[in-house]
Amino acid sequence: MDRPKILIAEDDQILLSMYQRKFMMEGFDVYQAINGSEAMKILENIVPDMIMLDIIMPIMDGKQVLQHVKENEKLKDIPVVMLTNVATLEVITETAKSGVVRYLAKSNNTPNDVVKIVKSILAEKDKKFFLY
Repeated sequence: MDRPKILIAEDDQILLSMYQRKFMMEGFDVYQAINGSEAMKILENIVPDMIMLDIIMPIMDGKQVLQHVKENEKLKDIPVVMLTNVATLEVITETAKSGVVRYLAKSNNTPNDVVKIVKSILAEKDKKFFLY
């Protein structure tokens, strides 16, 4: 079986490296982007099994990336997880309506938690929205 592919878009280089190492140790092929524009360039060539986005990033934010992903026929069915510390009701509601399957607060979830949640999403048939 192929290794699951995940794209992680996160502008904090330390967090990005930490998540890259953690997901690689768990058997994932990891693609990383430090901003939304880089994420979109990667998505031109790779169709990952999962996309994990921060909201606040330079050049193009996570909400803009999400909008482009959901408007693209080849990408629209990829599960998207928001991993961020932006937790306003407005943003949570907006991203849920846009098709995010999980909204995770960085401060409330360890890297182990995030990997476990991503694995459970990939194993599920039903991708309903949950807030963690």
